[in-house]
Amino acid sequence: MSDNSLVHDLIEAGIHFGQRTSGWNPKMGRFIYGKRSGIHVIDIKETVKGLLLAKRFITTVVSSGKDVCFVGTKRQARDVIEQRVGDIKMHYVTERWLGGTLTNFRTIRSRLKRLEELEAIEANDNFQSYSKKMESQLRREMRKIKRNLDGIRRMDKLPGAMVVIDVRRELNALREAHKLGIPTVCLIDTDGDPDLADIAIPGNDDSMRSIDVVVRELCKAIAEGKQTRAAEDSKRESGDDEGQDNQPRRSRRAQYRAASGESGADSAEARPAEETEPTRAPGAVGSPNA
Repeated sequence: MSDNSLVHDLIEAGIHFGQRTSGWNPKMGRFIYGKRSGIHVIDIKETVKGLLLAKRFITTVVSSGKDVCFVGTKRQARDVIEQRVGDIKMHYVTERWLGGTLTNFRTIRSRLKRLEELEAIEANDNFQSYSKKMESQLRREMRKIKRNLDGIRRMDKLPGAMVVIDVRRELNALREAHKLGIPTVCLIDTDGDPDLADIAIPGNDDSMRSIDVVVRELCKAIAEGKQTRAAEDSKRESGDDEGQDNQPRRSRRAQYRAASGESGADSAEARPAEETEPTRAPGAVGSPNA
C-alpha cells in the first residue's frame, strides 16, 4: 500500500480527531495540528510517521523470531483485535489485563494448563462422571479462564514487543512491559501520555475504524516479518546442509575444541609443547646439570 493510500484511509477513518481541548495532555502538544469546535486536531503527518516507524520495528521483531502481543480491552478495539490478530496467529488480550500476566508468567501458564485439562475432560465424557454441582463449577472455571486467557494460550514465552490501544486504560500492562524491558507501540489520543510508549502513534483511540486501520497495518508488518523469518530459516538450513557436505572431516578432538570455544591462540601455544619439544633421554629429566 502506498503512503497516499494509507493517508487516505487514516483520514477516512477519522484518526485525526482528538479529544476535547479541556481534557488534553500538554505532552501531546507536538502531535497536535490545531483545534476546531473545542476538539484538538491531530497532525496526520505525525500519525503516518509513527505508524511507519512502528511497522518497521514490528517487522524487525517478528523476523528475529519473537512474537507480538496486542492489548486492547475497550469495546471499540475488542472485535478488531480478535479478528485481525487471530488471523495472523499472534497473541492478544481483549477481556481484561490480569495483574502479573507478564511479570508472573509462570502462574499464567499454569492456569492455561488447567484450561487444557478441563477441555480434555469435556472432550472425553462431557463432565458426565461428575455431579451436577461439580460440573457447574468446572464449566464456570473453564469459561472464566478461556475468556481471560484464550488470546495468549499459545504464548509460551514473553513477547518481543507489545501493541497497546489507549495508554490510559492499559496502564498496568504498560508498567509490566516496562519493568521487563519489553518495547511498546501505542495508539495514543490527545489525552494520553506519550512518555508511556516507546513508539507513539498519535491518533483517535475511540473510533473503531481508526483502530482497525492501525491494527491492520501492524498485522501486515507481522505477516511480512513472518515471511522474512521463514525465508531466513530455509536459507540457513540449506546453507548448513551445503556447509556440512563441503567441510572436510575433523577429528573428534578438533570438534571438541571448536565446540568448547578454545581459541586459535591457545591451540598455537599448546602445540609447540606437544610437537616441537625435543625428546630427552630417560635420565635427562630436568636441567642439563641434573
